[in-house]
Amino acid sequence: MDVHNVHERLLPVTEREAGALIDGLAGEGDRLWPRGPWPPMEFDRPLGPGAVGGHGPVRYSVAAYVPATWVRFTFTGPRGFHGFHEYAALPAGDGHTVLRHTLSMAARGPARLAWPLLWRPLHDACLEDSLDRAELACTGAVARPARWSPYVRLLRALVR
Repeated sequence: MDVHNVHERLLPVTEREAGALIDGLAGEGDRLWPRGPWPPMEFDRPLGPGAVGGHGPVRYSVAAYVPATWVRFTFTGPRGFHGFHEYAALPAGDGHTVLRHTLSMAARGPARLAWPLLWRPLHDACLEDSLDRAELACTGAVARPARWSPYVRLLRALVR
């Protein structure tokens, strides 16, 4: 099963300002990754090629990194996740930037069933929370905060 999943938010800031959010991933004062309700993003060293880590049971390594622009993570787990996810700050003109998260993978074995039933709903909720944090960091407010579906709330309750 091939998966291509994209989440993005138009932010009223320059590419460099949005890119600073990417640069802060897993660091002190990270303003992009949704802490608290989601497992923290952690690495064995500062963000850069070769850093190994992930969040909760989702494991990956940093495959490529262009400061203030783009970072790509290659999956190492869970079993059956073959591909990558990435954040990119893309110029949108007039002092605006699109902050985009892309997940592209082949789901194999148990992941063929686990992705649509478990991982996708949780991933989508987590990424929308991440983009809410980005919007808050850039504007001081979130125009339309993401809301977890009843199914996501149920999954999160079962995980706890």
